[in-house]
Order: sequence, then structure tokens, then C-alpha cells
Amino acid sequence: MGLRAFGEAVDIGVQRGLAEFRAGRPVLIQTASEAVLAMPVDGANADRIAAFQALVHPTLPRLVITARRARVLGVEAMQPVLLKLAATDDAGSIFALAAVANVDRKIAASAAGPAAIAAIELAKLTQKLPALLVAACDARPAPAFDPPLVEVAATAVARFHRDIIRSLAIAGEAQVPLHSGLTTRFVVFRDAIGGAPIAIIVGEPDFSRPVPTRLHSACLTGDVFGSRRCDCGDQLRLALTCLAEAGGGVILYLEQEGRGLGLANKMRAYELQDAGFDTVDANTTLGFDDDERDYGAAARMLELLGCTQVIMLTNNPDKIDGLADAGIEISGRIPLNTPINIHNRRYLAALATRAGHLLDDVLAGDGEPGISNR
Repeated sequence: MGLRAFGEAVDIGVQRGLAEFRAGRPVLIQTASEAVLAMPVDGANADRIAAFQALVHPTLPRLVITARRARVLGVEAMQPVLLKLAATDDAGSIFALAAVANVDRKIAASAAGPAAIAAIELAKLTQKLPALLVAACDARPAPAFDPPLVEVAATAVARFHRDIIRSLAIAGEAQVPLHSGLTTRFVVFRDAIGGAPIAIIVGEPDFSRPVPTRLHSACLTGDVFGSRRCDCGDQLRLALTCLAEAGGGVILYLEQEGRGLGLANKMRAYELQDAGFDTVDANTTLGFDDDERDYGAAARMLELLGCTQVIMLTNNPDKIDGLADAGIEISGRIPLNTPINIHNRRYLAALATRAGHLLDDVLAGDGEPGISNR
């Protein structure tokens, strides 16, 4: 039996590519017409950059970034671009091109090809910055390297998200009593690369009818430590109360920290917000969409629970649209209005005015910015 038999549902090359990117090592990404060697900038120190340059010599590496990041640098783009690097560029200056708000240098850019674009998507899947060193490879170079490079097909990267959703299965469940007095059932799911989203079932909801449901993106700072920069912890506790009063329901606790950016990038976004950016501009300055979340996994979890109709507890119309697009019937909405403080007021105002969130409160004044997963 070959190794391919272990990767039928989810491409084994992509799984190995993700492991390499998480470790900061380069991966060979191929299409039918091109191949590039790619390595994330996020976490790359001087030694790793020097090793990459030696690996691709005499080819000069370039930096591939998203169109959003390119526009921050003053380059008009509708798709990812390749930036020409100077011989004097080091780890610090390359990282600045990837993530620093103000970069004072002349930028030479060209359109990125499909292999480099796939490298960006692979980096996003590891929750690293969407910026990578890349070098074109005219031929398949893998046999020349020891150990051989992991090879990833660009088309497999494009299919990966769908395949991961299909791989979700229930891994375990148990009754969990809470401090509030509620008794809940935690149902843990697992996908082919170790993701473990959770459904918290409150009471005994009737899955043959519309079920009150909260899609809650994990927020370590708010849910666990009570950060006042966001309202996530308040929303989670309010959702539990609402479900108990409704006679039961479901909270899907999703691994989408920082609206899908991951915890490290959420902290980078916080730094930009401290410098005056709002939540939307902070995310796009780092090269991300303002919200990187997708709700296909949430829909799959509900289907596995036998739930196809929901009443959503949310203020975010994108969650309603995303879940509906994934095949779940939306029967209604329950707003979740939580306390406003000086630390999250500016953030909530940005959600209302720039992201279209359905907030009933009239927000005014200048509080410190925050990130929420509403």
C-alpha cells in the first residue's frame, strides 16, 4: 500500500506543505507550466533567508504579496504581485515590505503567477503572513536537494479548503456542567489536519425545528482573559444565557481567532490599531482581507448534528449569508447587544459604519480600538 492511500480525502502533498510552512521551510509549488520554490517571510531570520538564497542561486528571489498589501505600498494591483528585492535586503527590510505600515522605498512589481498565488493561500492556511520569498524553477529540482523538497500542486491548494470541510467528523462528546449552572454537551469534531472545532449543545434542542445557534469565533483574549478591547467574551456568555432561556440551542466554537488571521496576526493588528488604524485597515495593511473567515465548516458541523435550520444569534450579516450559502436554512436572527466601554467603542463604531454590522446602539466618542469576532 502506497502513502497515497492515506491521503485520498485530503491531498497529502498539501498536508506536508502546511507542515513545512509552519516550520519555516521552503516548499516546491507546481502548476502544469511553472514551478516556484516558496518560503514564508513570517518567522524567517537572517540564517533562513541566507539558506533560501543559497538554495535558489543563481536565481534572485522575489517577494510575493497580496493585492491588498501591494496597495498599502502604493502599487495598484487586482491580484498578488512579485516585488523585486535589492541585494542589500535583509530579514528586517523584507519583513517591513510584508507587514510594516509605512515603507519608504521605491517598489518595482510585476504580476504573480498561479504557483506564487497558491503559495500565498498555503501560507494563509498556516495563519502566517501572506508574504513569501519565491524563486522560479525552470525544471523539477527536487531530486537535487537533500532531503528532497516537499512538492505541492497548486490545483490541490485550491481544492484543499473544500476537502478539509468534507473530512470533518465527530471525534468525541461528553456532558459538561458549567459554573453558571447550565449542563451542556460538548461535541468535538476533528478534520484531516487536526483542527478541532466544538459544538456546545445547551439543553435539549429539537433539531427537526429551527434551532437557536451562535457561530462563535475563538477569542483567547476575550473569552478566556476578559479583554475589554473586544466584546467576544460578553457575547459568548450572553449567548449561553439566551440559549438557556430559549429552551436549548447550539454554540459552534470555531477556530477562527482574529476573524481568521490567527492569534499572532491579531496581535500585529492590535499594534496597528494602537497606532491609529481601525480594525478593517489594520487587517488589510497586513495583507489580509478585512475578514478571512469562511462558514463552510460550521455548516458541515450542523449537518453532522442533524441541524439544517437555525435562528442565528449574531449582529454580523456576513455570518448569516455565509451559513446560508453553505446550505443551512436561516429562519431568523436574535441580536446580541453587549456592554460598550471606552476600549471597544471605536472598534464597534467601525463595525457598524464599515462592515455593516447590525448594531442598535448609537456609538460615539473615541475609545481604544479592539478586535471582535461578532
